[in-house]
Amino acid sequence: MKKVKAFFIGVKKEAKKTKWLTMKETIAYSSVVVVMMIFFAVFFYGLDIIFAFLKGLIN
Repeated sequence: MKKVKAFFIGVKKEAKKTKWLTMKETIAYSSVVVVMMIFFAVFFYGLDIIFAFLKGLIN
């Protein structure tokens, strides 16, 4: 039981050391992630269309 208590005390200490993001930072980072996801989705969709077209030319 002492180990469990020591564990949670340690977790509490580490949580206090954590630097949490501000709302502004969270929105900025999330926006970058969404934009990159859209970019790569369009990029790979375009590659798929090109390869499908080339495959159609071969067959």
